[in-house]
Amino acid sequence: MSLIAPRRLVMTGLLWLGLMIPGALRADPVDAILDAMGVPEIVAIMREEGLLYGEDMARDMLPGGASDGWRALVSEIYGTERMEDVVRAAFRREFGNADPTPVLDFFTSQAGTQIVALELSARRAMVDDDVEEEARAAYRALQDADDPRLARIRDFVAANDLIDANVVGAMNASYQFYRGLVDGGAFSMTEEEILIEVWSQEDQTRSDTEEWVYGFLLLAYGPLDEETLETYIALSATPEGRRLNGALFAGFNAMYDNISYALGLAAASQMKALDL
Repeated sequence: MSLIAPRRLVMTGLLWLGLMIPGALRADPVDAILDAMGVPEIVAIMREEGLLYGEDMARDMLPGGASDGWRALVSEIYGTERMEDVVRAAFRREFGNADPTPVLDFFTSQAGTQIVALELSARRAMVDDDVEEEARAAYRALQDADDPRLARIRDFVAANDLIDANVVGAMNASYQFYRGLVDGGAFSMTEEEILIEVWSQEDQTRSDTEEWVYGFLLLAYGPLDEETLETYIALSATPEGRRLNGALFAGFNAMYDNISYALGLAAASQMKALDL
């Protein structure tokens, strides 16, 4: 229902997607929704993205790059069990007593299964930097064109508030990353200085988010017929769809906030050790 773009939190600049997993669903309606949307598998993809991001962080921030100790820390931070637990707990709080039936009916239908399979395929493919750049380039080529498919995807993005919500999530995660660096003793910054630094990245974060989101959706929904896409957009506009979207952002943003703070602490510990 919503998409959370991969966080890029390196100080100089810096998705969620659903997927259907066949098999028995849990009796609890909240767990049933998350199982139907394949949270364990998307978390596994996010771990893969995170491990690659850890290598980038080490190149940018640690003299000598990634050590075995750094890789062990990053692997622990991106532990899938902990990540999933955070998502489920925050999702449950935000979803509250909303009716799960329309959501489950959709994501277990043929249309929902097709959509989430396409989303999963695209998300996996975009772990590759070359595929991601191709997807971004495809969006840039259509950005100012009168393209009907892009127009419908814009409707989907607007219905789910994908740009603003992802930007806010990325900036909050960036704030947590700086907090980790400061609490870990790598830098001395006041909260006001951290906020100024994070807000200075807003334009870059928004531009990067827009390219990633639209590139991803154009890649994922290329094979999707118009009627199925319209059905998906319509679900997004329902009260249950909006509640689902908000709960998904709450879940995955809480996960990324925890990860970002832990990465800041880990980076600080490595930087201090190298200074000894």
